[in-house]
Amino acid sequence: MTARRMTITDRWLAAAQRGLEVALDSAPPSQRPSPTAAQPTQLTDLDRAHAAGLMRVNHAGEVAAQALYHGQASVATNPALRAQLLEAADEEQDHLAWCAQRLGELDSRPSRLGPLWYAGSYAIGVAAGAIGDRISLGFVAETERQVEEHLHSHLSQLPEGDERSRAIVEQMKQDEASHGQAARDAGGATLPPPVRWAMRGVAKLMTTLAYWI
Repeated sequence: MTARRMTITDRWLAAAQRGLEVALDSAPPSQRPSPTAAQPTQLTDLDRAHAAGLMRVNHAGEVAAQALYHGQASVATNPALRAQLLEAADEEQDHLAWCAQRLGELDSRPSRLGPLWYAGSYAIGVAAGAIGDRISLGFVAETERQVEEHLHSHLSQLPEGDERSRAIVEQMKQDEASHGQAARDAGGATLPPPVRWAMRGVAKLMTTLAYWI
């Protein structure tokens, strides 16, 4: 029996289901073990709340990254590019799981705005991917560059002694740098300054809200 080809409606429903799973799953699976080898450190209530806020921001960023890559992959016409995007999404799934696990250890929770982060980022991914492969790859490269900067700032903001959160952020930073370099090596275009500024503004809004909500 021949399998039925997916219609546009099927694809959108599948994307919506994936989005809900990513945004609402409190314990997503990971392919790699968490890099948190250090034993949990006793933090003050204030330090624990701050660490949780930072890791909630990182979790929200990974929800957005999943959506961005899936959105771009959904419209990619180049099979090699689609495979590259989905491979990166798999690594982002690891980040998502690690952040969720750490939030649980900190007696906290992911952002309640997860579905919003996923829907908005998926739409951006579709728009970037529809323009063309070089722009799509350029968008990946610029996104990862900004995320790498953001994670670097978190390394200096995490409470002293919170080595478990720091180990996660360090590994995430390495992975994001690798994704960005792969996108540049594949021919990603340099985005114009107004686009980069807009991306930074959207990211600032998301990180500010996710820290608290």
